[in-house]
Amino acid sequence: MTDEVRVPINADSDVVSARRQGRTLAEPLGFSSSELTFIATAISEVARNIVRYAGQGTILLRCVREGDKRGLLIVACDHGPGIADVVQAMQDGYSTSDSLGMGLPGARRLMDAFDIVSEVGKGTRVSMRKWAR
Repeated sequence: MTDEVRVPINADSDVVSARRQGRTLAEPLGFSSSELTFIATAISEVARNIVRYAGQGTILLRCVREGDKRGLLIVACDHGPGIADVVQAMQDGYSTSDSLGMGLPGARRLMDAFDIVSEVGKGTRVSMRKWAR
């Protein structure tokens, strides 16, 4: 089993590929079917943001262990315009693209750990982790 996969994100079709790769990597870790759906949904949200706002980037998927816990680490990186106000971007309903504004806040709710670092003009890095129950 591969413990790490990097998925280049350049188009909408890459979002589907990242979701599939995430499920494939997470399945053997013992996630329930609903947890696999949460993982795929969170990957979709951050990958779509890469396509929509940065044009291109990468999703890193890595199996992780912490003591007896096994899980999946997801890191989405881009070198796009960055987010001027991360606090505002993490509020439900906030959107700069006429969407519902559920992407980043929704992804955060689906995961066990979530961190975002963004710098205007340099890009954004979202790190998420989900532990198998």
